[in-house]
Amino acid sequence: MVEKKLAEILEKRYEKTIKEASNEEIYLALLELTKKSIKNKGTNKGDKKLYYISAEFLIGKLLSNNLINLGLYDDVKKTLAENGKDLTEIEEIELEPSLGNGGLGRLAACFLDSIATLGLNGDGVGLNYHFGLFKQVFKDNKQDTEKNPWITKESWLNKTDIKFTVPFAGFNVTSTLYDIDVTGYNQACNKLRLFDIDTIDETLVEDGINFDKEDIKKNLTLFLYPDDSDDAGRILRIYQQYFMVSNAAQLILMEAEENGYDLHKLNEHVVIQINDTHPSMVIPELIRLLGIKGIPMKEAIDIVSKTCAYTNHTILAEALEKWPIDFLQKAVPQLLPIIRELDNQVRLKYDDERVYIIDDEKRVHMANMDIHYGFSVNGVAALHTEILEKVELKPFYDIYPEKFNNKTNGITFRRWLLHCNNELANYITELIGEDYKTNADKLQDLGKFVNDKAVLNKLAEIKQHNKTALKKYIKETEGIDIDDHSIFDIQIKRLHEYKRQQMNVLYIINKYLEIKDGKYPTTPITMIFGAKAAPAYIIAQDIIHAILCLQQIIDNDPVVSKYLKVVMVENYNVTKASKLIPACDVSEQISLASKEASGTGNMKFMLNGALTLGTEDGANVEIHQLVGDGNIYIFGESSEQVIEHYEKADYVSKEYYEKENIKELVDFLVSDEMLAVGDEENLTRLWKELINKDWFMTLLDIEDYIKTKEQVFKDYEDREAWNKKVLVNISKAGFFSSDRTIAEYNRDIWKLK
Repeated sequence: MVEKKLAEILEKRYEKTIKEASNEEIYLALLELTKKSIKNKGTNKGDKKLYYISAEFLIGKLLSNNLINLGLYDDVKKTLAENGKDLTEIEEIELEPSLGNGGLGRLAACFLDSIATLGLNGDGVGLNYHFGLFKQVFKDNKQDTEKNPWITKESWLNKTDIKFTVPFAGFNVTSTLYDIDVTGYNQACNKLRLFDIDTIDETLVEDGINFDKEDIKKNLTLFLYPDDSDDAGRILRIYQQYFMVSNAAQLILMEAEENGYDLHKLNEHVVIQINDTHPSMVIPELIRLLGIKGIPMKEAIDIVSKTCAYTNHTILAEALEKWPIDFLQKAVPQLLPIIRELDNQVRLKYDDERVYIIDDEKRVHMANMDIHYGFSVNGVAALHTEILEKVELKPFYDIYPEKFNNKTNGITFRRWLLHCNNELANYITELIGEDYKTNADKLQDLGKFVNDKAVLNKLAEIKQHNKTALKKYIKETEGIDIDDHSIFDIQIKRLHEYKRQQMNVLYIINKYLEIKDGKYPTTPITMIFGAKAAPAYIIAQDIIHAILCLQQIIDNDPVVSKYLKVVMVENYNVTKASKLIPACDVSEQISLASKEASGTGNMKFMLNGALTLGTEDGANVEIHQLVGDGNIYIFGESSEQVIEHYEKADYVSKEYYEKENIKELVDFLVSDEMLAVGDEENLTRLWKELINKDWFMTLLDIEDYIKTKEQVFKDYEDREAWNKKVLVNISKAGFFSSDRTIAEYNRDIWKLK
């Protein structure tokens, strides 16, 4: 059936057979075939609908993911192979949508997949960024930035005829709604609703990612998170966020009225999930729009408070957005009377300035507004939620204990196993059957094979196949040779000091110096990084510079390069993650304890048979509980100890630096070897940061990190024991399915029928 349909499309489009068609022609034909299949599936219905509003949806390439969810993947792959074509090559034609950056956006994409798979009535709402965050390129061992276009004439975007007027100070803009279909696994579909403006001007971007930040009608949806190192960039973020939520609110009310719902009972038919603080202005905007429809403000506030729920994704106080009133006045003055009224109501009830919405510096605290005027506040891992309740958001927890709840993050197994590691997925199916694809807890059935040597050997064989495939991919895309029989130690995540890529840098220096002294590892080690640093985040860019300098130094050393390799992949994204994760042996999850809300890369690595080297932080805590002490490598001080250090202000990095073995590693950053290939300003700034500040306590944990990592590499030499640990990790990964997470959201928060 698939072969016939594909052949018909190719004949009609190009007058070619499958064998004759180019990969580009086959891709476009598969796009058409898939869209038709999606239409036939229909959409999820229900009397109550979820609107999941997020600044990011890092959805990745969609062709194979949609084919898997539609049950067409195997047939398409077989049909193409019979005609001399390779689906994996055809996948490469597709451009990755530039709609997100890090874990927040990838999580949102997993959630949309699971919402559809569970048959729930819920859509994502966001913006149709034309160039995403940026495309990362490396020049002179530094990160450089270029625009990252992805929108083509034919794509997954479906233009609708829905338009809204969005009012700003002094002018209006007209939006256009685009939809991307979200397929459920053997289920009906939902949508990702993305708003754009027709007046967008891509030619505004001239040099790298620089553009006129004040020409709002032309720049509004060009980039995700415009550079906020100046006031124009910060105000542009407000314009973007308001554009997103005003469109979302207008869409919600339009659909509610089309369904004949009574707006006085909106909360009975609508639930809004505010994903992080970026969509927070939906609260005053929805109150404003209900007022236009004749609902008094007091009642509108009550309705909205029963409709909105807030997910907190960070323990870092600086990441909770606080917008100066002056900025809001310049962009969206119509919201200020409402925000002031919301703040007044809080002040009448509570004599605690920590919970006010507007502080004494005249800044609006978005998270405070979300907590007061939403009915649910959730963290994204057990430890994260506990820290929110006991420390970071304690004044709010004391007021609203009933609002707080935990929803440990999850990942969709369709993309992060069935698609990216098809050989492993097929072998698991062979061992325990198909049920784990819709009930991930069934992976526990793999536990009975923990002493089966044939199974352990097969897992090792699959891992080797993935490592060889990654070697080939990195050679083709990066022009770098790696040893596929080395240990693959991988740290891929947003570049941020709290994630401590800088600690991994110090380990590389330690290993480099050991090898120079004649102490060689038994098995060679390949250290792989992938990360983008925000353009305004100078120290993060310095860390990338240090990694790239080490990469060059080691490559040029004929002795060291036999035993150690450093690779930083360029422009890390979902596509590259799907190649890296199945090939990984050691998963680096080394954030400072108490700082990572959850992490989801840790879950993807675990599912694909990598062992975690990490702190007791975020979801690492729950991974540890599930797999047991012997199947994870934990190091570093606990979250309680770290929080105490901050409270007492007793961590002084210079005292640790003075230790001879640590000093040698830190000083290597400004050694002759590094300065010969690097920039003195960048390297010296990073060196000074570690000695004088080190806010995320790299030097506190470095000795334990090195010791534990050496134990990991030593344990790798007993391959049978290692593969037992691998099997245990895969078998315990079912808890981290986003299907489980979404079922909990629905049970406790959304209550969709």
